[in-house]
Amino acid sequence: MSLLAGLLLWGFTLDPASVAATCIFRDAMGLKPLYPPRLFADPVSWMTPGLTTFLVCLGRVQGVTFVLKREDNGYQEIAETDGVLAVTEPGDEERAIFVVHQPGNYSCSYYIHEECASSEPSHIVTIKEYVKPLPPVLTTTEDSTVVPPRMAQRILVCVAPLNDVEFQLRQGELVLKVPSISASPERVSFYLKISDMGDQSPFTCRYRLNSISDWSESSNPVEIMWSDETLQAPAFTAEPSSNESLKAGSTVQLRCTAPKAPKAGLRFALHWEHLGERSLLQTLKSSGKEIVFQLHNLTAADSASYSCIYIERQPPFSGSAPSKPVELMVNGPPPPPTLQALWRNKVFAGDDVVLRCQSPVPGVTMELLHNLRFVPHQILRVHNTWSDLGLTSVGPQHTGNYTCRYISWWTEPFYSKLSNPVELLVEGN
Repeated sequence: MSLLAGLLLWGFTLDPASVAATCIFRDAMGLKPLYPPRLFADPVSWMTPGLTTFLVCLGRVQGVTFVLKREDNGYQEIAETDGVLAVTEPGDEERAIFVVHQPGNYSCSYYIHEECASSEPSHIVTIKEYVKPLPPVLTTTEDSTVVPPRMAQRILVCVAPLNDVEFQLRQGELVLKVPSISASPERVSFYLKISDMGDQSPFTCRYRLNSISDWSESSNPVEIMWSDETLQAPAFTAEPSSNESLKAGSTVQLRCTAPKAPKAGLRFALHWEHLGERSLLQTLKSSGKEIVFQLHNLTAADSASYSCIYIERQPPFSGSAPSKPVELMVNGPPPPPTLQALWRNKVFAGDDVVLRCQSPVPGVTMELLHNLRFVPHQILRVHNTWSDLGLTSVGPQHTGNYTCRYISWWTEPFYSKLSNPVELLVEGN
């Protein structure tokens, strides 16, 4: 590459005659086009009333003109910002910011001078449009079953895809006024007491951009069973009997029977117990004193200890002590987990990436593998059935196929089969 071509590539300002000469030189030498820029949406890759969505085109050269294009039914048109194309001056940041006015598939490119060819286009970013903002994610930071002391608290964490929003916690259609703390602009922690629980029906959360905008779609429900253990423990049995080993793929019925039922009925909860901790699996309502839980398509991962409790559905919402545990043993290999890539666009050297490994059961340890070799990773989040596994500052050495597996320590330690593969391609800078 000539000195002029090198200067042009790295963004030095040249006079028009030199620019034209350099363009002719590049064409004559058959040099590769300028590197493509990166395009990403900010703050999210969708539109909704009241939200301004941006597309940021990040180049590699200063003092260039950026062009944003939208492809609609095979036709490309230049998307304009305030009627003109975005232009950066020498010395400015190597980026341009466009306001998105309509959904579609977008790409961007840049050129150094009108007489020179444009860079290769960026990858496509799809902007969708929704009537309401997309739902947040609601999680509980601890086990979903609460026992005395009576004034104990439980924390529910609501995370939105946007910053600086107003959150709301609900139980059914009832808006709960409970203490909350926001440690970061996209999340809030709600603190629940037993007096806030009511009939123990599921919780959801939602958010809105401001006081005049619509509320978002509601999160998936989260159930918490809060028992004060003032009522007699229920009877708990398995059909087939827990004394016999169960075959993989079979079904078991777990019957939970309270001594009596109040007029308003009961809410029953089934728990999976592991290493002294209980995880809530199912809840069912009954107008009587008995309920039957069913576990279908059993695998070795379902081998565990189970118990149940019940809660009255009328004030003061008293709850029972847990039943005696029933242990299930299932023959056969455990099912594999699933692995999901949480990055949306291309990954470049120096980026951080996150992979989500989800197991069919809670209480397991998850491992990440790169081309079938164990990868030391940063655990970003741990939930009952999934973990976010992070890789920081990736480079070409991280390119390849990733899988995950889990280890169960109950009752005999075993490894699951490998998950589906996820390919990571790291682009150079």
